[in-house]
Amino acid sequence: MRTVSVIGVGMTPFGRHLDRTHTDLAQQAVTAALADAGALAGDLGMAIYANVVQGFFAGEMSIPGEYALRPLGIQGVRVLHVEAACASATIGMHVATDYIRAGIVDVALIVGVEKLYSTDRDKRFAVFQQPLDAGVAQDYIARTRHMLAPAPEGLDGPGPNIMMDAYAAQARLYMQTYGAGQRQIAAVSAKNHYHSQFNPLSQYRNVLSIDEVLAAPNVSWPLTVPMCAPISDGAAAAVLCADDVLDRFPAARPVRVLAAESLSGSDRAPDDYARHVTRIVSARAYEKAGIGPQDVDLAEVHDASSSGEIVQVEALGLSRPGEAGHDAEAGITALGGRIPVNVSGGLVSKGHPLGATGLGQIFELVTQLRGQAGARQVDGARVALAENSGGFYGVEDGLSAVTILATP
Repeated sequence: MRTVSVIGVGMTPFGRHLDRTHTDLAQQAVTAALADAGALAGDLGMAIYANVVQGFFAGEMSIPGEYALRPLGIQGVRVLHVEAACASATIGMHVATDYIRAGIVDVALIVGVEKLYSTDRDKRFAVFQQPLDAGVAQDYIARTRHMLAPAPEGLDGPGPNIMMDAYAAQARLYMQTYGAGQRQIAAVSAKNHYHSQFNPLSQYRNVLSIDEVLAAPNVSWPLTVPMCAPISDGAAAAVLCADDVLDRFPAARPVRVLAAESLSGSDRAPDDYARHVTRIVSARAYEKAGIGPQDVDLAEVHDASSSGEIVQVEALGLSRPGEAGHDAEAGITALGGRIPVNVSGGLVSKGHPLGATGLGQIFELVTQLRGQAGARQVDGARVALAENSGGFYGVEDGLSAVTILATP
């Protein structure tokens, strides 16, 4: 099996782009990634287009990748369309990695894109109220109700979004299991909002204290608005290449893919964190990379809610069980700490354009490993990890994808 490197990345600002189409955003990210790699459209052996709701929002149900990429000269190659909820772009990257490792192609492009802002408010909210998703979330809430930390009087009612109610229930289950408090979740949010001020592509760049996060409007207790990822528009892209043909791209600054592992979740007890899908898939990734959690210099993890970051960081072995919130409050997972997490600002600040989120993480880690992150640079970064979750099924993420990158 051949080894693989990322040789080019590109990303639009995440945020509100009402005046731009999916194609506009995708082409901007792809053009930047090709330029970064020193590659041309004709160098590509395949392309993967990752997206979740373009068909629903834009009415474009067929060959969106071809429509976006053909005008850039990307033609005569295999083009795939990948959908895996919030992990769509990462799964696209993992598929491309496997194609290259197997010798089917030498060079591949992956682009993820999403537009979630719309002047049609009902349509925007309908994306997160799909019948199967809502049913699974309601079942989870009913199943765990007796296991949750009690909410303050008047704050135990449903929020505006059933999925955020499910995230809140997960947070309350964690709080009950480990004796954690709302302040630890707020500490994670404040940490990531602090980081975001240094990221010019971040949707929000406002610094918030822990107390300001706690005082913000409630979404679904214990989650306040700054603890929840916003809806976002944006695109991100990456060019991958087999290491044995890197000499075709002398201007590239390659970053090695040590592991690209992804698995769907499985049935388990809600509080059985030892069998969390991220714990299982990260163990495989660490083994494939020949490293352990102690070797990771920084991580980007899926914080659709700040409580989600806590669970993921512990599942990855970057914090001990029950301690990730305290680690955030103590600065251990902050920029300058032992293991910085989400120095991009994370989903809660950088933004969460579903189909682009995973490659947004890869853009950050490649930038860090090249030493190009400016004021948010992690000193001496050589090994970096991304964890990207997709959907919700049963009691956990529908799937988890872990990518480990390193300097050559």
